[in-house]
Amino acid sequence: MYYEAVLKRMPTELTVPVRYYLDMKDDFIILNNLLGKKLTVEFKRYECLSCGEDLPVFSQGLCRKCYFESPQVGEWVMKPELSKAHLGIEDRDLSYEQAVQLQPHIVYLAKTSDIKVGVTRKTQVPYRWIDQGADAAMPILETPNRFLAGQAEVIIKQYITDKTSWQKMLKGMSTDKDLKQVSEEVKAYLSDDLSAYWINDADIVNIHYPVLKYPEKIKSLNLKKLSSFEGVLSGIKGQYLIFDDGRVFNVRNHSGYVVGLKF
Repeated sequence: MYYEAVLKRMPTELTVPVRYYLDMKDDFIILNNLLGKKLTVEFKRYECLSCGEDLPVFSQGLCRKCYFESPQVGEWVMKPELSKAHLGIEDRDLSYEQAVQLQPHIVYLAKTSDIKVGVTRKTQVPYRWIDQGADAAMPILETPNRFLAGQAEVIIKQYITDKTSWQKMLKGMSTDKDLKQVSEEVKAYLSDDLSAYWINDADIVNIHYPVLKYPEKIKSLNLKKLSSFEGVLSGIKGQYLIFDDGRVFNVRNHSGYVVGLKF
């Protein structure tokens, strides 16, 4: 079968294992059904996820102009502590920033290559954890806005990482550290004001991925260097397709690439 689609984040569903979809605009492909099958990916053109023009992707699926103008990729997105909507201060589009920043946010711990801290909107739980390839995760604080969540993250990441080793994650390598124990340790670092948002008795969410076999060695595929590639799909984890020869393809990092898919 042959399809053409503009790549973007793969939608997911928390099932056992996680169910992955590929957005085809008018339809979806259930990628789990392609495990063990040969998949060919061919680069066709670009399509900026903001303006829709066939312009080279600069970052996050956007052309250069849209990347530096769109409110969706303001600096506060990657650095929640820089959020200013709660002060009524505009970065690029105050109405958009208020809608996103002034809603409940979750500070969480996730078990990836190590235990890491992160921030996400409450509506993005558990999808954010799946996108990071976490084997388990738990919320530790729920704040009324993004700024407060960012403040808590800044404190906690002085003691534990806020990064994931994607290579270890894709090899199925995790940590034996206990999420509950680490959560109690980081709680002691928070001020009383931030501790007021602590979630007591939070449940740990365990996440299982559709992976037939984890690779021993990893080689990343990049459509800026390749016009096409093919391989037998052996797993999906985070936002990566894993092929049986150890090559991996980050779908989200190729947002805005229009590709032909054959399987």
